[in-house]
Formats: sequence, C-alpha cells, structure tokens
Amino acid sequence: MTVTIYDVAREARVSMATVSRVVNGNQNVKPETRDKVNDVINKLNYRPNAVARGLASKRTTTVGVIIPDISNVYYSQLARGLEDIATMYKYHSIISNSDNDPSKEKEIFNNLLSKQVDGIIFLGGTISEEIKELINKTSVPVVVSGTNGKDEGISSVNIDFKSAATQITNQLIENGAKTFAFVGGDYSKKAQEDVLVGLKDVLAEHKLSLNEELIFNGNETYKDGLRAFDALKSAKPDAILSISDEQAIGLVHAAQDAGINVPESLQIVSFNNTRLVEMVRPQLSSVIQPLYDIGAVGMRLLTKYMNDEEIEEPNVTLPHRVEYRGTTK
Repeated sequence: MTVTIYDVAREARVSMATVSRVVNGNQNVKPETRDKVNDVINKLNYRPNAVARGLASKRTTTVGVIIPDISNVYYSQLARGLEDIATMYKYHSIISNSDNDPSKEKEIFNNLLSKQVDGIIFLGGTISEEIKELINKTSVPVVVSGTNGKDEGISSVNIDFKSAATQITNQLIENGAKTFAFVGGDYSKKAQEDVLVGLKDVLAEHKLSLNEELIFNGNETYKDGLRAFDALKSAKPDAILSISDEQAIGLVHAAQDAGINVPESLQIVSFNNTRLVEMVRPQLSSVIQPLYDIGAVGMRLLTKYMNDEEIEEPNVTLPHRVEYRGTTK
C-alpha cells in the first residue's frame, strides 16, 4: 500500500503539519523532531506526492516538453541543453513525443495542463493554429526553442534562418552554382519559409530564380532525402539546400548511387549541424546552430516566466555560422 503523510505523522507521533514542514525544508522544526520524522520517512520509504504538494503550493516544479520526433538527433541535442538548465533550477521535465501531429500535440498540451505543470516548452516543430489558440488561452507560460515564434506573439529562441540562407546562397553562386533546389520538411515550416525568402532574394539579385518544381517537402528523414533526389534529379540542380542533416545525407548517398560527383557536379548544404554531418563522406557542409544553447536558453527563458522575473527580450536570436566541408567546393 502507498505510504501517506498520515502514516508518517502517526508513526513519528507528530502532526501532519510538522511532517509537511520537514519534507519542505521549513526551518521552524526542532532538530530532534526533524531527525525523528526523517527516520520514520526512511523507515517507511515515504515519497511525497508531488501533485498534491503542487496543488497546495500552486507550483509543481515540473515543466512539459513537447518534441516533434524524439528519435531525431537534432531534437535530442536541443533537449540536452534544456534538461541541464531545468536541473540547475530544480525543475523536473515531462517529455512527450508529438510526431508533429496537431491533434496529438493538442492532446499532449491539455494533458500537461491537467498535470499542473508550471510551464511548457516546444522543441522545434511547427506551431499549429489550434496550439496557438490554446497558448493564448492558458495562463501557463509557453516558450518555443528551435523555431521563430515572434510573428505569432510566442516567446522563442532561434537562429536567423533567412540570414543563414543568404550567406549560403551567395557562397554557392560564387562557387559556380546557377540552378538551385530546396528540400524542406513538415517539422520546420517556419524555418523553411525563412530559408526560402533568403534563397529567393539572393537569386533575384543575381537574376536567377527558384523553380517551384525544385522545392521538395518531406519529413526530414534519410529516406526523404533519397526520395527528394529522385524527384529532383531530372532538373540537374547545381546545388541543393536541405533543412535537415538526415535528408541531406540521403541526398548525398542518392547522388553517389546515381554516379553524380559531390561536390563537383552537385553541392549540398544542410541546416542542423548535428553530429551526423561528420559521419558521411564527403563530410556535410552545414549551418552550425548552437543546438545545446537553443535548448538551454529556451529553458532559462521559461524559468524567468515561471518565477516572474523581468523579460528583456521574449524572442531571442542566437548567432550561427556556416561550416563548409566536403559537399561544397
């Protein structure tokens, strides 16, 4: 049977209020009484009910974390930064995988609220209209890390994807590329929009254009990269920008299987720079996102909201850089 605070109080022959004070670290308890209560707690293996304590204090010291694909190394690196800061500030996290499914996200969001979480953080992904509506209705603070929430009025931490795309496109054109393709994904629609703006703006400056038939959308997986290459190969693009590392590696392997030399005949750049970029040959050129920092800063921003601290900037843009490796000239 579950041991309750009543059982501890009865065994220690003190009031439940005294047990509560000991459990919560209240100093207004005599040392000998504290020792006696702690001895009983250890003897009975009592574990305080976090939900009950949260209802009493109106704080549960838990945060909900919603991830589009928990198996994706990109999101796991974001989660690592988040978890370290959560631990530093003594918060526990409840991590849920949404599969980037709006209906599942809604269910998870409401479930987290029912668990009385103090805050919710989305790691990357696309914020659906339903979720935006729920965010606007709840008093629980919400932050998104890895996507831009500024236009939606949601606090966020991200890099400037438009600037990154501008930088990459200029370099690829300098390398001789004239025909471009773009491979995006459902998990990163906002980032994709920003990349396409930067790409198209630079192409227009050079009197080039992006054929809409050379835009491929998938689910940011390796297999999507293979499918994307199959869909794009007849156009023979000189360069492909891919929103994810997994997709980009699929593109590299598909090109190699087709006898196309990377980077001499086809240059490929991705936008994640996870550890996967160094596991492919040639190594993948990529935008370096500070993934750990994006997760960590997002969590720190959330703690400020939860603790009513001053927020200087609700939408944080972290610096990026581009590492040109073996898939570009």
